[in-house]
Amino acid sequence: MTSSIIAQEHDQSHQNALQGHCSRCGKVWTLTEPQGICQWCGKNATCQSSTSKPRRETIRRRKREQSNGIGNGYDQLPDPYLTYYLIALRYAKSVPTQDMGDLLHTIIMNLADIARNSELSEAGMYRIASRTRADYWRDNYRHTRGLDCGQCSNRQRHKCKDDFLYGECPKAIKIERLSKPITDSEGNLTELGDLIADDTALDIPQWLDIKEQLLHTPDRALAIAGKIQDGQALTNQEHQYLWRFRHKAQKELFEP
Repeated sequence: MTSSIIAQEHDQSHQNALQGHCSRCGKVWTLTEPQGICQWCGKNATCQSSTSKPRRETIRRRKREQSNGIGNGYDQLPDPYLTYYLIALRYAKSVPTQDMGDLLHTIIMNLADIARNSELSEAGMYRIASRTRADYWRDNYRHTRGLDCGQCSNRQRHKCKDDFLYGECPKAIKIERLSKPITDSEGNLTELGDLIADDTALDIPQWLDIKEQLLHTPDRALAIAGKIQDGQALTNQEHQYLWRFRHKAQKELFEP
């Protein structure tokens, strides 16, 4: 059978196909029978008449699936990572949206690390995922409120909750705002953020000292220094001049 005959039969089958769309995937129906296996989705479906509108995936549905973690690539993982993902997804849904991806990844990595050294049952996986989520909420509470209640007993926690003693907690982490005004010994008002040491900040006294030295340095010595900085080779005369210049500078340092 030649290719032209095959093409003719293919065109003839399309012409004889029913007018409509697949009831499962919504794509154009290509079969001549009203019911069968759709070549697009591979599922047993029926032909919907062309008068009815095909089923389309709405934007709201896509957003809902993305918020649930579907379509982020994790659902394409092979086992056992797919199992880790499905378990982690149940616990990651209960945290804020901005932290959901981080917690999902953390649970999957914790399960993979533990399973690498020992066998894990399904109950053990759920236990590890639950503990990871609990650690997340403890860290979140400590960072947002400055309190670490995980080190106190249940009795002390209930007492602090009933009497609202959080402001008097001796273990509370003190949080300061960078915009907090600070008054120095001379009465000048400065924000706290401006007083934080910066390793990249310019040391003005040292910069002025270097600038003063460069003003009194001969041009030939500056040219040699530029060649050294650029990685260029020095001539014998330049090596001798550099040695004499250094020797003279050393003597001036020790002279009274």
